[in-house]
Amino acid sequence: MVNQNSSSSGSFPEVTGSKDSKPTISAPVGNPPSTLQSKDIFEGSGKEAITTSVLEVHYTLMAWSSGTLVESSWDSGQTATFPLSGVIAGWQQGIPGMKEGGRRLLVIPPDLGYGSQGAGGAIGPNETLIFVVDLIKVS
Repeated sequence: MVNQNSSSSGSFPEVTGSKDSKPTISAPVGNPPSTLQSKDIFEGSGKEAITTSVLEVHYTLMAWSSGTLVESSWDSGQTATFPLSGVIAGWQQGIPGMKEGGRRLLVIPPDLGYGSQGAGGAIGPNETLIFVVDLIKVS
């Protein structure tokens, strides 16, 4: 289940920036939420993503614990394309229902992200992930 627009633990990250440009994420304050949180920044009007969709996206990732930007596809100017079924559970639960042209903030707890393993040096064990996802194309 995805909680929309709310966080009872810490301060929900704020996202600024215009459509078709790299978003800016404010560093969060306090303890991260323990459940998946979702907030539409811009609602899209195109095709809707479902669990079996292949997505083309721009994304920006911040680590909750440090408030530092981990990576952004906007920096390379290259979108990422992948089947929704092949990514972390937080995306699999938080992206369906999103439409092309939309921008969504996802705050993903460790159990729906990279868990106790982390991901390389950039994402430590038990890290809460903050993603801003721009959905470019659904196929």
